[in-house]
Amino acid sequence: MDDLHHREQTMQRDVLLVATTALSLLNGMHFSPLFDPVFFLLRPFVAPILASPLVLFYLTSLFIGVMTLAISGIPAALYERMRGLRESTPLSLGVWFVTTFVLSLPGLLGATGYFNIE
Repeated sequence: MDDLHHREQTMQRDVLLVATTALSLLNGMHFSPLFDPVFFLLRPFVAPILASPLVLFYLTSLFIGVMTLAISGIPAALYERMRGLRESTPLSLGVWFVTTFVLSLPGLLGATGYFNIE
């Protein structure tokens, strides 16, 4: 019985981690309203090193996704520390996912065309 509970908890953690990562990467896509400002801010730092605009495009997307993931992990880490947990639980990963969802709302709305001004 204990093994079954451990498997279930591991599966919940894996699903939440994959969903959180996918959502943060979606936030970094080109249709996100954050993409253009970050692209123009990164260009002076990356252009002397990498001359390819395509690499800068992908790097901007990856940067936004990683920063979304890192920033949204702060409330989950604070929750784990307040509870004194040594290992992530499905609830703390749920906090991480919900925070990622809130931070990704502009990107999700951009994917639906909400921010398109034409």
